[in-house]
Amino acid sequence: MKAFKKRWLFGLIAGLTALTACTSGNSSSSDTSGSSSPAAGIESEQPSAAPEETYELNMAFPIFGPVPANMPDVEQAISEITKQKINATVKLTPISIGAWAQQSNLMLTSGEKVDLILVLGRDLTSLVAKGQLHELDALLNDHGKELTAAFDPQYLKATMVGGSTYAVPSLREMAVDYGLSILKSYVDKYNIDPASIKTLDDLDGMFQTIKAGEPNLPAILVPQSVGISFLDSYRWFDPLGDGIGVLPNFDGGLTVANLYETPEYAAFVKKMREWYQAGYIMKDAATTKDNGNALINAGKGIARFSNLKPGYERQAAIEYGEPATVIRMTKVYATTSTVAGINWGIPHSAEKPDKSMQFLNLLYSDKEIINLLDWGIEGKDYVKKSDNIIAYPEGVTAETVVYNLNQGWMFGNQLLSYIFEGEDPDLWKKMEEHNASAIKSPALGFTFDPSPVKTEFAAVTNVINQYKLPLETGSVDPDKMLPEFINKLKTSGIDKVIAEKQKQLDEWKAQNQ
Repeated sequence: MKAFKKRWLFGLIAGLTALTACTSGNSSSSDTSGSSSPAAGIESEQPSAAPEETYELNMAFPIFGPVPANMPDVEQAISEITKQKINATVKLTPISIGAWAQQSNLMLTSGEKVDLILVLGRDLTSLVAKGQLHELDALLNDHGKELTAAFDPQYLKATMVGGSTYAVPSLREMAVDYGLSILKSYVDKYNIDPASIKTLDDLDGMFQTIKAGEPNLPAILVPQSVGISFLDSYRWFDPLGDGIGVLPNFDGGLTVANLYETPEYAAFVKKMREWYQAGYIMKDAATTKDNGNALINAGKGIARFSNLKPGYERQAAIEYGEPATVIRMTKVYATTSTVAGINWGIPHSAEKPDKSMQFLNLLYSDKEIINLLDWGIEGKDYVKKSDNIIAYPEGVTAETVVYNLNQGWMFGNQLLSYIFEGEDPDLWKKMEEHNASAIKSPALGFTFDPSPVKTEFAAVTNVINQYKLPLETGSVDPDKMLPEFINKLKTSGIDKVIAEKQKQLDEWKAQNQ
């Protein structure tokens, strides 16, 4: 199912919008029909206002595959709608993800005409500091009524910097729970009850049973992706962006702690070591260059920890090539990272930021535009089976469909998107409930600026890169390596970084009380 082939590069995913409240797109036009009457007996012809020229909006975003051959048709169909609603046409500018960082930076620094651009959460603060993004609060107030109404207010605040909004997240899953996705055939074969598994310790029995019954199985557990540890896919804390100083739980406290000194971290890496030595974890988990799906498809494992959301069972089944069981093991959490990974911003150099915001508003309120971006042209790329369910046209498959962008999570309000046949018809209702039920971090909306401690931050990052994967995949002995890790973090300046993060968090809290 192409809507769920979400391939994140951990810090990516989108949103924005567009439609003004009254909007014919003529907010800059003036009405002179109410001017004073001419003197008696003298005819006077009041000049009429010149019609507003149609404006072309350039929308830039990364793309993870080839540009669909019929993207010009999609572009034209969107422009027909936007011309009528906001007197603007839309030019879609997809850029290969491999060139995105360089090309987007060039666009923002050279003054190239760009009216709307994808903004990664990890880049937001630096773009604001460079003055490359337009402040959006006044624009949202004037032209973003439907956009604003689509969000939980706390989620919309996640992209504020210094008390002002500079980007809008895509509206998709705004929160995450963590657990294990495993090939269903093994769950069925060994009569495992997923509902009985709530903790890491609860997995011991299942792993032991499968390992004993499958002596030739290379491993059970594989990493979710390249360079990702098991901790990255099973969290009980708010990493506050970079993990260098975290909120150790979601109890409402705002005291920043060194994760690596907490008893919970020590217990986690000890458990990973136990599993590694028992043969449950693949031996090269810390160094593999294959992602988890490829490893499972190759028979090198049968399960991985996963960042979950509604509908994940089907996503995993597609990725694994056979039915999957999802074991949910944590509550649903929302942090700045889960909300603001992918956003849309208006470049400071945009010629008509009001027009950009009008289009953003439409991305969160116009179902037709969203489905053009998500699915392409009706009748060619998909057909409707019912009001909100679609399928491929006869003779068309996922491999042969022309419009194969597969990036519905990036554009505006994904909850307006059609649901593909075979998916849960109530998927978006469940997604709304998922987002609404999340335990929100007390630091939701906080973004750390490491520049005051950039030397220490870089040194600490280097140490973490050295120890994190080996420890968090069970590949080394934590009794020996964890104390060494903590000591090197100390000598590299982690306490200074944490103190600066605490200072900024306290200031943020004071501004947002």
